[in-house]
Amino acid sequence: MMKGYVGNEMFEKALDLFEKIDIEFDDVTYTIAFNCCAKLCNDRAMKIGKKLLAKMPENYRNDNITSTSAIDMLMKFGDVESAERMFRSIKAKGANIYGALMNGYNLNGESWKCFKIFEEMKEKDIIPDEIAWNILIGASSKSGMLHHCQYIVNQIPLNIQNKIRIQTALIDMWGKCGSIEKAKNIFDLVVDRDTITYNAMINSFGLNGMGSQAAELYREMPNNLRNQVSQICVLNACSHAGLLHEARTIFNEISLKTESIITTMVDCLSRLFMFDEAQKLIEDYEKTNTPSIVMYMSLLSGARNNRNSNLSEKIYKRMKTLFPNAKESLAAGVVLLS
Repeated sequence: MMKGYVGNEMFEKALDLFEKIDIEFDDVTYTIAFNCCAKLCNDRAMKIGKKLLAKMPENYRNDNITSTSAIDMLMKFGDVESAERMFRSIKAKGANIYGALMNGYNLNGESWKCFKIFEEMKEKDIIPDEIAWNILIGASSKSGMLHHCQYIVNQIPLNIQNKIRIQTALIDMWGKCGSIEKAKNIFDLVVDRDTITYNAMINSFGLNGMGSQAAELYREMPNNLRNQVSQICVLNACSHAGLLHEARTIFNEISLKTESIITTMVDCLSRLFMFDEAQKLIEDYEKTNTPSIVMYMSLLSGARNNRNSNLSEKIYKRMKTLFPNAKESLAAGVVLLS
């Protein structure tokens, strides 16, 4: 039953069951419980997860699957120190345990530690699996340092480099590090491109100020592969490159305009000081939807960059009326007004 609850994403019900039953857990039950707590990641889940971990028999700590789920849970709680302590206490570590630790470092903004763990894996002749390589590429991407990126790429076996998820991660990494040529070279090598691969390349063009290339690739992308992320990536790329006409055209072609897509277009128009058009978009959106503070923040940021104090004050007053309890956003708004 617990497995069924977790499989159907009924995590709160699963926790209810964990608290009710008074039986001795086996390794599988502990694994399910830790995964459930990691998914929920709220105060209750943290309390239950740590309580279960404290009473877990020592012999289960050397079970790679159970330990991996426990480390993953602790990292998602933001408890890096406890995850590290547990990692060090495990005698026989598999690639999945190293992967869980490195993924946790990425989640908690400590990506630089991944490289140290990778060196430890090499010393112990532990071969990273595809997931671990993906995590290391993500760490390199976050570091933004070309020598880290190239060093990791040089270590990846060719049979792994040719897997589509790795190729997509490499496109994203090179794009974020400013090596757009390398990103494009990998993209050209991908045989069966999927939505994620196209999105990674479109986003890479956008990050490097190549809005025209992003729009061109979006046009080449098969319609059935386009999703909301594709549309947001290309609109952002056009926005940062100042391609207003292209952004308008793409936006008007989108049949299902979600809140995120409209917010992106509001941001684009605000960046280019097209405030009347941006406000009209917001007004139309609010006819059938709850107001979005993110849209107003984009508008306010654009007004501030345009040094339009009258408009800035008008937007901020509107924000105070609509979102009186959004203290953080209102505080950020005051900063933009100053």
